[in-house]
Amino acid sequence: MGPLLCFLVVLLFAGTQSCPEVCRCEAKKKYGRHIADCSYKDLQAVPGGLPSNATTITLSVNRITHLWEDSFTDAKGLQALWLSHNEIRAIAKGTFALLVQLRAIDLSHNQISDFPWGDLQNLTALQQLKFSYNRLERVPPGAFHTLTALRSLWLSDNRLTVLSEGTFDSLSQLSHLQINSNPFDCSCKSWWLRNWLEKTPVSVPERESITCAAPEKLKGLVLGKTLKLDCALPSVKLVYHSSLGNSVLHDGLTLHLHCSVVGKPPPQIQWRIQTSTQNVVLSGPNVEGQGDNSVVGVTPEQSEGHHLVFKNGSMVISRFSKTDEGVYTCRGSNELGSREASVSVGLASSENPATDVLQNNIQSSKSKSKLCDKEEYSKPEEKVVLIYLTPVAPKTSSGGTPREPWYWGSLFLLFLLAL
Repeated sequence: MGPLLCFLVVLLFAGTQSCPEVCRCEAKKKYGRHIADCSYKDLQAVPGGLPSNATTITLSVNRITHLWEDSFTDAKGLQALWLSHNEIRAIAKGTFALLVQLRAIDLSHNQISDFPWGDLQNLTALQQLKFSYNRLERVPPGAFHTLTALRSLWLSDNRLTVLSEGTFDSLSQLSHLQINSNPFDCSCKSWWLRNWLEKTPVSVPERESITCAAPEKLKGLVLGKTLKLDCALPSVKLVYHSSLGNSVLHDGLTLHLHCSVVGKPPPQIQWRIQTSTQNVVLSGPNVEGQGDNSVVGVTPEQSEGHHLVFKNGSMVISRFSKTDEGVYTCRGSNELGSREASVSVGLASSENPATDVLQNNIQSSKSKSKLCDKEEYSKPEEKVVLIYLTPVAPKTSSGGTPREPWYWGSLFLLFLLAL
């Protein structure tokens, strides 16, 4: 058994130290590195049999077109991978996911338009990442959020039109960034990038080549501080219509809230309803028309429940009752960010309204993102106390008929329309 065991050990050792015939493998024990150099070999695919102890694999200047999930599974201790100047156009999901010791990847000068961004999540040791001279059209939000050790990032000479706000926020060690020579859309989506470039301590070479490809009037201009963009974060005001003075609101009340939102580009309006029985988000109108005059003739069956949302930002709650008490929030969002305003709506007891009054604030919330300029800050709205009394059965005269609940609601609506 002794000779056989020795033979198996020799085979195992030879297997771990194998080197593809087309490559040149060497060990630099002084530096603890094992290099497999397969560059300039006219390879069309990653060769099999790469040494399992390799710390650096060089495959640059070949004709490789695809990377597969198992292309580097034999070299899980890999620290540097050079793949520049190939014809790579497809990379399988999982190709890099297990190479957790990687510190550098060079994929520049290829034909990559789609990349398995999820593979980067495990590469927390990565310090250098090169994507320059490819065909990337987008970088997903959060693509680099785990790369806290990344120092150098190259995204130049691609087809990127927009980078999501916060793309570089988690890169606390970043010292070198190249994003020049991309066809950036200098709409309000790029406002944050313009400001970030002016303030960042990160080295960003060739800034004069970070230019606009759109819109047409800004084509060729440098994305810098001197570039004026007509942008404004949403400003939100929430108003309501209720009965006159201290009039009692009878059964069948229809509450009308109106959300006034302005910004550049025009914001999208979203309503959020939070009551004791539901938490609903309405992301757009659910009835036709612009509101106000359109309220008449619209039935709850024509909308989702009895919350009618119109294109102009109005919300109408028909047959308001105890179950509708809660917080109604209007949010305006555009490419720069979002702001919102809320109002709490409740019914106070008709017997003792002073003790049951629900005091509410109607005010603009703090911005969810940075504003364009200081002058864009809007002042908070005034605090408003909104009181509704519980339905009270109307008195009847002798021989008279009680007024139906819809009667009072109709009078209220007619009064609003008259105004």
